[in-house]
Amino acid sequence: MLAFPGIATILPDMADDQSKRPGWTAALDRPELAHIWTALHTWWRFQTRNVDQVAVIEKIRAECDWSARYGFMICMSAGIAILGLILSSPAVVIGAMLLSPLMGPILGIGFALATGDAVWIKESTRALVFGALLAISFCALIVLLSPLQTVTSEIAARTRPNLFDLLVALFSALAGAYAMIRGRGETIVGVAIATALMPPLAVVGFGLATWNWTVFGGAFALFITNLVTIALSAALMARIYRFRANLSAKQTYYQTFGIVIAFIALAIPLGISLRQIAWETRASNAISGAIRDQFDRSARLSQIDPDFAVDPINVTATVFTPAIQPDAEALAERILARELGRKINVSIRQFRVGTGSGDAETALLASARNDERERLNQARQAIATQLAMVAGADSDDVVVDPAKRVATVRAARLPDAGLAAYRALEQRIAATMPGWDIRMVPPASALPDVAATLAATPADVQDDSKSAATLAASAPIKLAVWAAHRIGTPIGVSGPPDAARRVADALAAQGVTASVTSDDSRSDTIRLRWLAPDNGQPGRD
Repeated sequence: MLAFPGIATILPDMADDQSKRPGWTAALDRPELAHIWTALHTWWRFQTRNVDQVAVIEKIRAECDWSARYGFMICMSAGIAILGLILSSPAVVIGAMLLSPLMGPILGIGFALATGDAVWIKESTRALVFGALLAISFCALIVLLSPLQTVTSEIAARTRPNLFDLLVALFSALAGAYAMIRGRGETIVGVAIATALMPPLAVVGFGLATWNWTVFGGAFALFITNLVTIALSAALMARIYRFRANLSAKQTYYQTFGIVIAFIALAIPLGISLRQIAWETRASNAISGAIRDQFDRSARLSQIDPDFAVDPINVTATVFTPAIQPDAEALAERILARELGRKINVSIRQFRVGTGSGDAETALLASARNDERERLNQARQAIATQLAMVAGADSDDVVVDPAKRVATVRAARLPDAGLAAYRALEQRIAATMPGWDIRMVPPASALPDVAATLAATPADVQDDSKSAATLAASAPIKLAVWAAHRIGTPIGVSGPPDAARRVADALAAQGVTASVTSDDSRSDTIRLRWLAPDNGQPGRD
């Protein structure tokens, strides 16, 4: 008798019992194949009977409820994921996958579908939806507070789902469901890494925070692909292991039919996407080859950037060559149009270099430095134009340091505008330019007065430090400090002697040059005035 190792040990007499063979195996002409099928069928029936279905369902169900721990782990996983994506660090992204608790509710939905438990479906769906919304919101908040909002390679990799992503989710879900059923739940960690539910959600939050709907839509499609595939695969595995269900035979048939249709519905657009990606890969290779063929072997193709999203396709390339080829672009366009069957525009930047081994490398470095200088100049010009327009100044009144991301603008004098208005304008500009240190230099308008009672010497000496902190945090002092730092001019303080001294000390403690200029014991107001930087005399109001 042909049988697999271990089958006879499990049930030695079942493999030869022809009465227990499935009816359709009688159609097999070869007895050996019939014996093999009988042994496999018997072995599988034994495996399914050896599963504690109640314990498995209780274990999965325990991971499907919303709880404080679940919400906390969602936030921690989302935070690690978005930081790893922004920094383009795969290791950090993997750490987020290890923490993500979203696998529990999705497996719960799958097993609930297989068993027909409507209450369980509702509980798992609620936990999944709340967890996903929390992750997206938390990631969007981090992105809004972050000075880095560039689409990195790790983010871009999760914006174009394809058929391979569906297969990854399918295999991972089957492995995860098997691990839960067979009592090997620790392998769920590896499944979480492969399926990667949290990073797509983090990218959704990134797209929402930056209003990039291409990133948002692509990442959301990837998450939905993983979600549906895992849930349906878990349901399929539960059905294979014959988990007891409350479904009738007709309902079971319709459910199986629905699972097949859902997989087909997912596979068709993802297959089209994969086909497009494969075509773009082949087209990129053809573009590279066509451009290389226009130059001598000693020429070096430094950079090539095809843009397949436009029609005609735009291609920009950089080549270091011993001899300039004036017809290279036209020849490459004709070759590629014939090979790709689409119209294409080719733009080649040619840099003439010698034939020495180090000439190309030197030219490459020079080109990179030139590109970096050009990028910085463009950024400097854009920032200067924007600040000059908002501040009502000329571009010459704006100083931009792109390396340090600091921009300083000398604002024009606006009618009836005081220092508070210029400070508010600076804050509004800074809010629209995250990651930049915006410094607006206002005209030397009148400084605010300070109430003498605010700077009065406390009766209890022990409260002096507390009173000084209150004075430093007051609105007039904060505004005067801001203006002094922007204008760079000392401040004179006049009023009751003790109060004036305390105000001068409060200003000095925050880096402002301040001195008491006159005493007026009868005044209930402390006046602040600009002093001339050279002679210490009162300046303009």
